[in-house]
Amino acid sequence: MNALPFLDRESAGHALAAALAPLAGKEALVLAIPRGGVPVGRVVADRLDADLDVVLVRKIGAPGNPEFAIGAVDEQGHVHLQRHAAQSGAGEAYIEERAAAELARIRQRRERYGHGRPPAPVAGRTVIVVDDGLATGATMAAALQAVRAGKPAHLVCAVPVAARDSLAAVARHADAVVCLATPSPFEAVGLHYLRFPQVDDDEVLALLAHR
Repeated sequence: MNALPFLDRESAGHALAAALAPLAGKEALVLAIPRGGVPVGRVVADRLDADLDVVLVRKIGAPGNPEFAIGAVDEQGHVHLQRHAAQSGAGEAYIEERAAAELARIRQRRERYGHGRPPAPVAGRTVIVVDDGLATGATMAAALQAVRAGKPAHLVCAVPVAARDSLAAVARHADAVVCLATPSPFEAVGLHYLRFPQVDDDEVLALLAHR
């Protein structure tokens, strides 16, 4: 169990990379969830001598409470709903509308982050999906399912901190899970960092370009 709070995302990335050290030198691919997962993923990729790309998924927020995820949509347009989605008051029309809007944002991000290049191929590779933390786990679950469809040889979920129940739910979508801390009560990812600023697109682009 890692000491909390983490100083910042970079510090959390170094701690996470240490836990992932057995994967160093295995030509792994680190896929970071933008935007907060990219600073963590950059450190992990550098420490493991791995490639870095992004996996693009967008959460679908509850009606009247957009920060509370009831599901997520992936880059292929597949919608992944949480079990509590029906209790949130979200009907089929609402979900379709929000999924279409978030898919449009995903496509904009792929164009911006990848300069029109397709996502990095995952088939046959060890793939590590990284974020700065898990609250509901909806986004990570969607990311793992999207990556799994590409037939990686080994799929790892890696986060510095997570809500215990969410981590357990997400674990069934991965071959392995690496998490440094599961505090209770959890409340929000940012509460477990001393510095947790917003990450903008310019920072993501700089981190993806850095090697």
